[in-house]
Amino acid sequence: MRHFLLALTLTACAHCPEAALHYPPSRTEPIVEQLFGTTVADPYRWLETASSDEVRGWMATQDQLTRAELAKLPGRDALAARLRQLYYVDSISPPHRRGTRFFYVRTHADREKAILYWREGEQSAEHVLIDPNLLSTDGSISLGVWVPSWDGRWLAYALRTNNSDEATLHLLEVATGEVSEIDNIPGAKYAHPSWTSTGDGFYYTRLPVDPTIPIADRPGYAEVRFHRLGTDAKHDLLVHERTGNPQTFVGAELSRDGHWLFFTIQHGWNATDLYFRDMRAGTRDFRPLAVGLPALFSIEAWQDRFYILTNHQAPRYRLYRADPAHPERAAWQDLVPESDGVLDGLGIVGGHLVLSYLRNAASALEVHTLDGKKVRDVPLPSIGTHTAMAGDPEEDIAFFSFASFTHTPTVYRTAISTGTTTEWAHVKVPIDPAPFTVEQVWYPSRDGTKVSMFLVHRRDLARDGKTPFLLGGYGGFNVSMTPSFAPWLYPWLEAGGGFALPNLRGGGEYGEAWHQAGMGARKQNVFDDFLAAADFLVEKGYTRAERLAIRGGSNGGLLVGAAITQAPEKFRAALCAVPLLDMVRYHRFGSGETWVPEYGSADDEAGFRTLLAYSPYHHVRRARYPAVLMMSADSDDRVDPMHARKMAAALQAQSQSGHPVLLRIERHAGHGGADLVKQAVQQSADALAFLMRELGISYR
Repeated sequence: MRHFLLALTLTACAHCPEAALHYPPSRTEPIVEQLFGTTVADPYRWLETASSDEVRGWMATQDQLTRAELAKLPGRDALAARLRQLYYVDSISPPHRRGTRFFYVRTHADREKAILYWREGEQSAEHVLIDPNLLSTDGSISLGVWVPSWDGRWLAYALRTNNSDEATLHLLEVATGEVSEIDNIPGAKYAHPSWTSTGDGFYYTRLPVDPTIPIADRPGYAEVRFHRLGTDAKHDLLVHERTGNPQTFVGAELSRDGHWLFFTIQHGWNATDLYFRDMRAGTRDFRPLAVGLPALFSIEAWQDRFYILTNHQAPRYRLYRADPAHPERAAWQDLVPESDGVLDGLGIVGGHLVLSYLRNAASALEVHTLDGKKVRDVPLPSIGTHTAMAGDPEEDIAFFSFASFTHTPTVYRTAISTGTTTEWAHVKVPIDPAPFTVEQVWYPSRDGTKVSMFLVHRRDLARDGKTPFLLGGYGGFNVSMTPSFAPWLYPWLEAGGGFALPNLRGGGEYGEAWHQAGMGARKQNVFDDFLAAADFLVEKGYTRAERLAIRGGSNGGLLVGAAITQAPEKFRAALCAVPLLDMVRYHRFGSGETWVPEYGSADDEAGFRTLLAYSPYHHVRRARYPAVLMMSADSDDRVDPMHARKMAAALQAQSQSGHPVLLRIERHAGHGGADLVKQAVQQSADALAFLMRELGISYR
């Protein structure tokens, strides 16, 4: 098929290249629908069909144009060289103890992918368990979830093609590294193996691989099954049948001692139905523990008691203990009441409760007795974020990792009984954080709600409006945006830029009420919070509109799309990665149906009107848009790349600013990108060079 280029000359701007940019042609179709009495046009619907020759050709030409333009950007090679220093580093994850063995992941400065290791004891020689660098010649096979049996003898693990969500479970014997030829389980997209105490099998969630089932409907076909080692997966025992509702997730977890099997039905990110079964009773029936309540529940079992973390009638969460002999809600014992912080994590380690809190969007760790009495705080180096504590209910020693904007990831070893905490491993990254500082500010949103925001910049920043700032955000699905270490950020800071990260409504930083204030019919609050953050940065002299860029991915890509269509004058450039942008049809593609509890659906009138009111694709008009780099992935099976394609075509046709609108397509990559370091380097170099060119700074 021949492809012709449609010339579209860009007007001159201060930081744009002088040469005209020619976009590939994007034809339009007169597709107009009447939805609930409203006319909805969809001229680029043909770009939804990625399998067509025409769309494949369009994608290839768009990506070729984008990569050619990005390759010419000033400072890009220097950025790539710096990013290689920052990305190719040696690091280690907190180790997980199973029996006498320790399991952990290392990255190596001379390897593209992280390697899974094990040791017989904490200090003994390490052994390679799975090296993803050797799984394929082109790096297209990725290691997904991995779970050792409790005795450390077996490992269940998932392999994924092109780092997509679809996966197949496999099994290997740890001591020999021998991979089973019979224990192969397809349809493991949502599988997370939960081992029996004896290590003879595991429970998991399985999806059908029937190609006749529409992709959007598949979650409703998920089943919980039990796999016995050494048997064909087609004979796996059905533990709980499908719900038939694609807006739910199902899962099962067996307690460490094998006494209790828990079954959950998660309704979006808003509610959980929780059931349990006594595995010693000889019955296959589940009993309800928390069903039909508009709240989230998670559970840990120890010594035949249930420890239940929930936001039911407690938006910032509280902790209960229940006797399974009396599981009725009225009999639960209130162990840790709701407080000023968000109780967002629970573990049982060394005979104690380890509780994770968020206070003003930063991590805190506490140790409590099993009766809920606080014993001590676990010291953390600064305002930042820790991982869940890796430990055993009967072992005193545990491990966790901590990082912040200016603190590289560090693994700590702690003793639950004494509180002694020491550094176990430190990631050495060639940076100097001393010139930079982190501050937390509060600003009013459109409706007066106070929103917190982290700012990272040079200590000697002058509030004269001249500093280029990059504003990021997410705002959805109860996800908390906390201080973390990002290697790509340092070239930006070193070039004189600043970074801002607001804690938008829709996230989980301030509890379930904060989440619900930014979902469904209240989604506009998220965009208002983000636009108010931009206004604050300008009003307080941190930057000005022509020196301000925005970035976001996935739900954060929706955020960026809404921001540039609602207030294009506030930003000079935008990075929009693996985004949702056509909110009228999002639920028909990828994993979209599972997000209906968060966004609503255009299949009902109220949901349709809410979604159409902000759907970025439907609000592209002839306007002066900022420069946009749309970043997509060829194997994204979570958020369909059709969103990025349709939006790029619409913006290229309608933008009157003369600023470029480019579509970059990452190859062999899923929603989370590719897991090859070299691809991460190239992607970050392209993104930073694009932003720096548009905002008028350079990297030397």
